[in-house]
Amino acid sequence: MKSPLIRRREVLLLTGAAATLGCAPALAQSTNYPNRPITLVVGYPPGGSTDLTARVLAEQLARSLGQPVVVENVGGAGGALGAQRVAQATADGHTLLLGSNNEMAIAGLINPALRYDPVKQFTPVGMVASQPMVLVASPSAGMPNIAGFIERVKQNPGKFSYGSAGVGTALNLAGEMVKQAAGLFIVHIPYRGVGPLTTDLIGGQVELGVYVLSSGLPQIKAGKVVPLGVTERERSPVAPDIPALAETPSLRHVDIGTWFGLWGPAGLPAPVAQRLRGALAESLKVPSLVEKLTASGATIAPASAVLADFQAAEIAKYRRIVDHAGIRV
Repeated sequence: MKSPLIRRREVLLLTGAAATLGCAPALAQSTNYPNRPITLVVGYPPGGSTDLTARVLAEQLARSLGQPVVVENVGGAGGALGAQRVAQATADGHTLLLGSNNEMAIAGLINPALRYDPVKQFTPVGMVASQPMVLVASPSAGMPNIAGFIERVKQNPGKFSYGSAGVGTALNLAGEMVKQAAGLFIVHIPYRGVGPLTTDLIGGQVELGVYVLSSGLPQIKAGKVVPLGVTERERSPVAPDIPALAETPSLRHVDIGTWFGLWGPAGLPAPVAQRLRGALAESLKVPSLVEKLTASGATIAPASAVLADFQAAEIAKYRRIVDHAGIRV
């Protein structure tokens, strides 16, 4: 009769062999990645800044990876439905997320019912680009510049309102950051899109608004709204005549933009993540991609940017704004 020690050793050897055999298919798939078309999920309808960024990036990733990269729009809940779709996908690198602030940093702070964890349920691949927002005024508001804006609002606390694309969006948080920095009392009015907001700005129903720069530039160039300043620390190369809000002393700490990153589901095999990071870095150097994204108002992320670190810092920044303003959905 075999001793208990020998039997235990045999069981361990058999278990180890089974585990090795079980890992073999997964290992083979990761070293053969990608072996079929890749789905790049966007949590918004076609036509917006996230969708535009995804489609420009998908074209270059496909060339680098040697497989088609198909953009899939899963709109709803401020990008959360698309993020949830990727969080629940198989972690083999064939389903990815082109995510933004809303679903990957803000949603977890304002929505206790969120069905995914923006950090724990994803593998960060890399930063893609960022874009400032712009604070604008209605032509009838009597605010020709940022100094006039601050003066009028301070003299009339609670009288003025600003519009954004919705509660808890990066646009909403940008407005709240400006309010907090300058000690202003302005009422927030959420809108369902740029069109209704612009209509009310032109008509004087709302005095102020926050746009993503690419959405605001057509309205600014047409003279429909008055630009007061961009929300990132530096002026935008595509709109150098619009000052940065941070150039005003009381707003010197205002630095917030919209940004885009690439994620896979949690547990992405290391060889797959490495291949994707290489393909992303290669894609972001292609002149045609840089030209298209820059023309839309975006700035390509520096090669040194680490998505996990950036995401953590942004969540910490947004938490301060959300807690101060009491934003919840």
